[in-house]
Amino acid sequence: MYHSIQNRKIRIGIVGCGRISKNHFGSLEKHADNMELVAICDNTAGTLESHTEKYQVPGYGSMEQMLNNEQLDLVALCTPSGTHPDQAVRAASHGVHVMTEKPMATRWLDGRRMVKACDEAGVRLFVIKQNRRNTTLQLLKRAIDEKRFGRIHMVHLNVFWTRPQEYYDQAAWRGTWEFDGGAFMNQASHYVDLLDWLIGPIDRVQAMMSTTRDIEVEDAGVLNIQWRNGALGSMSVTMLTYPKNLEGSITILGEKGTVRVGGVAVNDIQLWQFDEPRDYDAQVQAANYETTSVYGFGHPLYYKNVIDVLRGEAEPETDGREGLKSLELLIAAYLSARDGKTVSLPLEY
Repeated sequence: MYHSIQNRKIRIGIVGCGRISKNHFGSLEKHADNMELVAICDNTAGTLESHTEKYQVPGYGSMEQMLNNEQLDLVALCTPSGTHPDQAVRAASHGVHVMTEKPMATRWLDGRRMVKACDEAGVRLFVIKQNRRNTTLQLLKRAIDEKRFGRIHMVHLNVFWTRPQEYYDQAAWRGTWEFDGGAFMNQASHYVDLLDWLIGPIDRVQAMMSTTRDIEVEDAGVLNIQWRNGALGSMSVTMLTYPKNLEGSITILGEKGTVRVGGVAVNDIQLWQFDEPRDYDAQVQAANYETTSVYGFGHPLYYKNVIDVLRGEAEPETDGREGLKSLELLIAAYLSARDGKTVSLPLEY
């Protein structure tokens, strides 16, 4: 049974002050009535110093020290992906709820270890999938849930972005199997998440991947998918687009509908055709927005759900078990690419 937090602000510590952390600091500003930043943690002295000065809270070079010294309700893990499991387990052992950036882990067993530790400690594990909150994808999810497509025949996703060598050279953990994962697991993981969230459970996958940059992991790949409902699909991902991010898109072809959501980051509904109209079809144009960020604008909305859950007023939109779905698909894709085989889901466990 989870204890709800009432009559006071939820106390949060942010672990890791890299690229994505600004979305968290920004979300906290928008939810200042319900949440307060109590401490931050980063293992780079200069980064830690600049952030403690800016946000006027204690800073720690060690997460264990932060957990011992502060009365925290929740930690947000904005650290390299491969460090999430140990950090989540550590927070859970202190009775602190966990919110983690994607992917929740780089290994299947590590993802399951996180879920188990949080379950046993009676704390929540939130896995951030902020792109689900994009208005464009909310409309698409609604159309699917209302079965407007009829039978879905084919689904295709493109992630045509660019990450130059300098991006990977920014930090030693980037582009490594242990801490980062490749284009599918890191940059395109929110798109991998759409495959199950929108279309349903997956039956089997085939993948081919390649590496061009000076990194361990893939920076391009293709994925073929068969869903349990009979739909077929594919996904093309590359970080080698010249000269800048070009497209993040999903196309769905069904017996009674065709939709394409494109733009740089599924932010532009380019085709919306169904045999029967609905009143909210008029919202399609209004849903499109300009975005310069592949992260989208969903973090504050995700934080709202986290607050509601910790107040005892809602269920999590994406908890650890939901996070495991896309991790399982990612691991299956990597196994398929490595072994040149079709991999069936669920994985053996």
